[in-house]
Amino acid sequence: MSPEEATSSDSEVGAILRRWRGLRQLTQLDLALDAGVSARHLSFVETGRSRPSAEMVLLLAEKLDVPLRERNRMLLAAGYAPSFSELSMDEAPMAPVREALDVILDGHEPNPAVVVDRRWNLVAANATMAALAVGVDETLLEPPVNVMRLGLHPRGLAASVANHVQVRQYFIGRLERQVALSGDAELSELLDEVSAYSTAGEEDTSAAATGVGNVLTPVMRMRPPGGEEMSFFFSVATFGTAVEVTTSELSIELGFPADLATVEALRKLPRR
Repeated sequence: MSPEEATSSDSEVGAILRRWRGLRQLTQLDLALDAGVSARHLSFVETGRSRPSAEMVLLLAEKLDVPLRERNRMLLAAGYAPSFSELSMDEAPMAPVREALDVILDGHEPNPAVVVDRRWNLVAANATMAALAVGVDETLLEPPVNVMRLGLHPRGLAASVANHVQVRQYFIGRLERQVALSGDAELSELLDEVSAYSTAGEEDTSAAATGVGNVLTPVMRMRPPGGEEMSFFFSVATFGTAVEVTTSELSIELGFPADLATVEALRKLPRR
């Protein structure tokens, strides 16, 4: 690597590091203390005056809670090979992940469950989730299906949700936090899109704000076409020990019945 190339590379990784430090709202001193390095050395790295080692890049990325995909980008910017593999879901080494997802999705029946990637694109869903999507605009089900768009679009699942304004605020809030933490441009575009969806017929959500046992909110109240009203609360699961990019970005969205009437309604819900 020539001196000119080294300077350019060092400057690029420094800019990426500054960006992530800004997203995490940390000063150079904050990050230096957390990582156990000198603030002066960190300043030199950020300004391109010093080239960090691969170990230093990974240490700083870990302290900043940078996603694995972006850690690879930081390594490349510093002139090093990526440390984390990125596989498609159909590759052989991903078989244990696929099997684990099948166990979770099937085991969660008759409750709804869906798996999405970092940009809310559908990876997998169980039969209950498919049944709840009956009646939505078919264009929203054309691959690649975006679950955030499917859920919040007026011709999507939102049409079946009685307290759609409250549920919309919850999911948009989650998306806003994702954008703030990741700085992802495509997620930002998705946020702009779903935030602009019509909310005609907004209802008073004061009563709906009460969650299960007054500890969980929101509770989504929905009635699929021709079905009974059901109420759900949500939980999210991830592969917290993943060291592969695709797996680390998966999110398993789990719906649970909020009352006994929903338990009974789920048992009678036609599957497809």
